[in-house]
Amino acid sequence: MDAPSPLSPALPLPRRKLPIGIQNLREIRQGGHYYVDKSGLIVDLIEAGKHYFLSRPRRFGKSLLVDTIKALFEGQQALFEGLAAESRWDWSTRHAVIRISFADGVLRDRAELDRRIRDQLRLNREDLGIAALDGPDPDDLAGQFGELIRQVQRQTGQAVVVLVDEYDKPILDNLTDAPVAAAMREGLRDFYSVLKGADAHLKFVLLTGVSKFSKVSLFSGLNNLRDITLEARWSALCGYTDADIDTVFAPELPGLDRAQIRRWYNGYNWGGTSVYNPFDVLLLFANRQFAAYWFETGTPTFLLDLLAERRFFTPDLARLQSDASLLSSFDVEHIEPEALLFQTGYLTIRSATPATPEEEPIYTLGYPNHEVETALNRALLPVYGVPARQQIAARARVRDLLRTADWAGLQTQLKALFASIPSDWYRRNALAGFEGHYASVFYSHFAAMGLDVQVEDATSHGRIDMTVRHAGQVFLFEFKVVERQAGGEALAQIRARGYADKYLGRGEPVHLIGITFGRAERNLIGFEVETRAG
Repeated sequence: MDAPSPLSPALPLPRRKLPIGIQNLREIRQGGHYYVDKSGLIVDLIEAGKHYFLSRPRRFGKSLLVDTIKALFEGQQALFEGLAAESRWDWSTRHAVIRISFADGVLRDRAELDRRIRDQLRLNREDLGIAALDGPDPDDLAGQFGELIRQVQRQTGQAVVVLVDEYDKPILDNLTDAPVAAAMREGLRDFYSVLKGADAHLKFVLLTGVSKFSKVSLFSGLNNLRDITLEARWSALCGYTDADIDTVFAPELPGLDRAQIRRWYNGYNWGGTSVYNPFDVLLLFANRQFAAYWFETGTPTFLLDLLAERRFFTPDLARLQSDASLLSSFDVEHIEPEALLFQTGYLTIRSATPATPEEEPIYTLGYPNHEVETALNRALLPVYGVPARQQIAARARVRDLLRTADWAGLQTQLKALFASIPSDWYRRNALAGFEGHYASVFYSHFAAMGLDVQVEDATSHGRIDMTVRHAGQVFLFEFKVVERQAGGEALAQIRARGYADKYLGRGEPVHLIGITFGRAERNLIGFEVETRAG
């Protein structure tokens, strides 16, 4: 068949299989699946250093990254035909790879962890053709690991590669049981500490996981690891970029709104290129509809309970500030909500101040995308007292009330929202005396509906508590909590500080809404509205 002329329309690209849940490079490459080529970036990583640690949220392709590195060092050249690494890798030299993975299953105590490690060492010996080790005590797992590395190096004559996938999962699976989590941490620390002493026998080391534990705990013996989690160059090492969506997955795009794909799933950032979660994108292409695919696979109740326990002001989720040390401040006995939210993928880097010799950057964190913002706030509302059935019934109703500017109906609906919180909840919950509880519930309710919400909206005269843009209109909310009867302070502040000026002249009606909560009533006691033409 003749090739199309340069002036003829490009032929549509053929659709391929979607690699949903596949973390094996050989299966993807030989099975006719889509593949986003990270091999060039991986070669860059290998050439740039030797010992690495990388933290990324769950279902972000860490296991596929580990498997691809393994295939490179083992010299599986056929799998890289046509990829960036094919012309850049020395295929004449091969290195044995020891791969340790805790990705599968849940380990509930130290004995189960030891059994899993023992099985992992046995499987690696079998794969590498290494006889059972005679030297170390069979119960000395660290000694067994160290001897395996040395024996593989002696047998092959080449330095060994060690790859650890989901290094922290045995700890994270037990965070609600601090003694067990601490025991897991101690067992893993002893096991991983072998890597530093075996450095002379190692070619390359990579540990991947979700969380970065503080250097005084799990990493105390691994100070030679280079943490590349926040290095801009490697931000897209896992995940799909915008360019990947537009090129590799071009055959899947017809019939889907490209801007909505970006709004729903893009935005994860570790200081460089933003990426999409692969799990979300693949399920979107498979199901052809938008949904919170990643969020619904396992948001931990531990995280939600921690936010409530710490009286977390949920509007802050859209604009937290932190430095690198706080983002890495994570341990079994000391868990900062900011670190947990960032490391698990519910918040990401939105911007950063320039680093200087004197100061490290200050990061501004926020939701990565629409999926996480809506789904996390929906999950938080029951923890903050609102029954799930109440928020479900209110979503469509509130949207319509805003669209039609039905203030009496909106006031009634919001009162019903707060009235739905059982009185018993206030008696037994630490959030009962938290003044920010009212604004947290109000904000999370609107964010859970997927509305365009901005908190602490900056103007030249101050900051608006909350701005909502919907149906061609702008809604400016100011909140007050009082002991006595409402006196109109909230609306008066919007007027006095000229908050509406920012939005006038755009042709959209601007609604100034002052809301007052009464502590004794635990509900709205003031609701005032003033509308100005846009």
